Amino acid sequence: MPWSTRMKIALGAARGLEYLHGAERSIIYRDFKTSNILLDADYNAKLSDFGLARTGPSGDQTHVSTRVMGTYGYAAPEYVMTGHLTARSDVYGFGVVLLEMIIGRRAVDKSRPSREHNLVEWARPLLVHNRKLFRIIDPRMEGQYSTKAAIEVASLCYRCLSQNPKGRPTMSQVVETFEEVQSMPECQDILLQNCMTGSVTLYEVPKEPVEHVETEKAKQEPTAKTDAVAVGVPPTNGKPVPQSRRTRPANGRSKSEPPLECKLYIPSPDSDGHQLGLEALASPPSRNSSRDDPPPVDEDLYKI
Repeated sequence: MPWSTRMKIALGAARGLEYLHGAERSIIYRDFKTSNILLDADYNAKLSDFGLARTGPSGDQTHVSTRVMGTYGYAAPEYVMTGHLTARSDVYGFGVVLLEMIIGRRAVDKSRPSREHNLVEWARPLLVHNRKLFRIIDPRMEGQYSTKAAIEVASLCYRCLSQNPKGRPTMSQVVETFEEVQSMPECQDILLQNCMTGSVTLYEVPKEPVEHVETEKAKQEPTAKTDAVAVGVPPTNGKPVPQSRRTRPANGRSKSEPPLECKLYIPSPDSDGHQLGLEALASPPSRNSSRDDPPPVDEDLYKI
């Protein structure tokens, strides 16, 4: 999945959380993860599975106390430790999903080395080091993003994953940052370049010149045509006609015309018509087998 598509999905999901948090009575999603983001044919993100959603704090409340529920690797650390749920808890979960999109790995992957099992613990410190950042970005997106845009998105992800809830941005700030990144001239140029390079190749121009290709085809053509012309050539003086005489055209004649040595015999109306094809051309018709000849007369019938 290209960089532009991943950023489009992230922005769509961020707008969904922004809508929930900005309601008259805010709603905390509580279980934000990649599997709860649905995509349509145009990769527009939609949030699903609101089974664990809770209404946010009201009045003078700063948080909602509830039993810890959610998915390991996506839940905010303060929520796991205290059970205190706020809108910033969803921001942390969004940061985990954004990190998955940037790095191209799952939040928890036991198949990795032990120090890389937890994606946040391993990758978050590297997001603020530019040289290390470009080493861990998904290599499948190489050349699809600008350096400035990648650094800006990585910085946003780093703040979303802050251990301190107050150090995380609001979802409105997240949406604003994504919109600014997409409007960067560098991002527009790369997006246009990717669209141009994504065209379909209808045919490939031959690498060799046309004259060379035609010459090679002529060399590879079988000699069946010249052999077919010489099949009906009768022998001369009891000896086969040399190959050079069969295939070499005379002056002023095209190759399609029969050579001078070729004697064509056309059956006359008096022939039996049984000889066909090359046999009829190779030998003259026989008068002995004609059906138009009168039958022999029995002389005994006329004896007195």
